[in-house]
Amino acid sequence: MTLETLAKDIAASAEAEAKALIKKAKAEAKQLVAEAEAKANEIREQAEQRASKEAGQLERELGASARQSNQKDILVARKKVLDTTFDSARDHVADPGMNGRDAVLKTLLANSKKLAKGSFVIRPVELDRAAITKAAGDQKVGEGVDGLGGFILEAEDGSVSFDMRFDVLLDQAWSHQLTAVNQTLFE
Repeated sequence: MTLETLAKDIAASAEAEAKALIKKAKAEAKQLVAEAEAKANEIREQAEQRASKEAGQLERELGASARQSNQKDILVARKKVLDTTFDSARDHVADPGMNGRDAVLKTLLANSKKLAKGSFVIRPVELDRAAITKAAGDQKVGEGVDGLGGFILEAEDGSVSFDMRFDVLLDQAWSHQLTAVNQTLFE
């Protein structure tokens, strides 16, 4: 074997070995790329699932928050309407020219006679003093009290009193009829 042949054989062997190493390196690189792509896909899918789940949760929370805010706004608006309605009723009852005012006072005085056993004093709201004094007959009329109208019936010894002022009666009626008022206004 000549030197030249030996060199060719060594070169051919080295080239074959280099080609084999390159082929092996390419196969390993291809496998590494495939593994990296699979891992990247897995990470991407997990991130998409997490993002989708978080978006769904956020959507539910925002929806619930919006509904709650709307309900609060509705309740605030209803409260304003109720307050305005009550204030309007108070203004009507406080009006000295209210239609039927004398009849209401006479009815309250008649009812007070049924309640009062013994000596009682009628303490009128100044606005209604004249009408009460006229309708009271033999009942004693005493010092005035504050209020929208009506009177307080008080035992002379101060042990018992019955509050028949319009503002107190209106407050009681409002409390008892609030459900009906709500239904009338909002249904």
